[in-house]
Amino acid sequence: MAYRARRGKEPRPSERAAEAAVDEELPQPLRRDRDFGVFWVAQTLSVLGDSFALIALPLLVLHATGSVAQMGLLTAVGGAASVVAGVFAGVVVDRVDRRKLLVTCDLVRMALYAVIPLVWVFGPRIWLLYVVLPLCEAVGMLFSVAYVTVVRNLVGVERITEANGRLNATAAAAGVAGPVCAGLVAAWFGPAAAVGVDAASFGVSAACVGFVRFKGSTRPAPVPASGAGAGAVRRLWTDLLAGVSFLVRHPVLRVLTVLLSFFSFLTLGLNDLLIYHLKHDLGRDDAAVGTVFAVGALGTIAGALLVARVRRRLGFGPTWIGSVAVCGCALAGLGWARGVPAVAALTAVFLGFGSVAGTCSMSLRQEVTPEHLLGRVTSAFWTLHYSAAPAGAAVLTWAAGRHGTAVVGAIAGACCVLVAVLALLTPVRRPRTDGAG
Repeated sequence: MAYRARRGKEPRPSERAAEAAVDEELPQPLRRDRDFGVFWVAQTLSVLGDSFALIALPLLVLHATGSVAQMGLLTAVGGAASVVAGVFAGVVVDRVDRRKLLVTCDLVRMALYAVIPLVWVFGPRIWLLYVVLPLCEAVGMLFSVAYVTVVRNLVGVERITEANGRLNATAAAAGVAGPVCAGLVAAWFGPAAAVGVDAASFGVSAACVGFVRFKGSTRPAPVPASGAGAGAVRRLWTDLLAGVSFLVRHPVLRVLTVLLSFFSFLTLGLNDLLIYHLKHDLGRDDAAVGTVFAVGALGTIAGALLVARVRRRLGFGPTWIGSVAVCGCALAGLGWARGVPAVAALTAVFLGFGSVAGTCSMSLRQEVTPEHLLGRVTSAFWTLHYSAAPAGAAVLTWAAGRHGTAVVGAIAGACCVLVAVLALLTPVRRPRTDGAG
């Protein structure tokens, strides 16, 4: 085109039509994709709302009761509701229109959280929190699974990794900004007002999703109706196991699920390990803890923004394996770091490369899973992936209390590197996995 222009020749109509057809086939940059931009805003607001709840609800309990035990109990009840909902979330997501489900989940959370500041006008009602939070956590799990399934309908297979990177980057930023903003609102207007802002964020998120135009249908293939009685129970059991069956049959996802289960077992307790190291070993104050986690969040954002470029250059296997190995090295050095800058830098490295590995694995599941199974596969993967992680966190922190963070961090980091080495002996090592290079 440019060559012909230099010679002063105009392209023929047939050439212009051919060039236009090629241009139409090229994917539009995400920065110019209006629908992705709106969905991006909606997801960020949803994460921001969840972050507000993490601070505002415990503060309500503390102001009303003064009990740390009550705070912990409320958190535990909410976490248990999320786990239980995760078991069934995939079945629901694969049976309904996913776009409508996203909007409904946001509206339900808006309504539930809005009840709290209205009731608090007449005085604290702690029992209400034990009703609202578990319901919101369960609905939030439904939203999370549905959100993963619609990304492919929004941007296409070829841009999934880039889209996930951007979504994860802003989610990390919202995860940092949310608690800070919630703390400021709670300090100025009270925790109940912070919950009200939380409710409003879900309302705006629902409106944004309502304006998104997906490129493909967000309604999965219809599932045959179940009969009554024992037949319905068998059908439900089959649906629950469908995601697990797909993971077991797929050679890469099967191995990836096992490897990530070990990785999660070794690393879920990282936050507790960091706090213990900073407060106990180094004698630092809460400001140092906040600084380290803020720098770590910057690492998460950087990794999420770079993952698409790195994966295009290296392929899936080298990117995922290399990221896990670097995470292991960073974890091994954390306990030996004697200053806040060194701890913050290693935390940023760990979380940055952890973001790369996590985005790669999520993108691969979205790419290779059939549309009608995507919800159940996502739900099954998350359940299997994190099932042993809480026990790992308990073991890690118990061992750190007895033997010190340096030794425990070194052992956990070495085991993470071993996970990467084992991946080299599996189909995960291939740059391209079923077209997911």
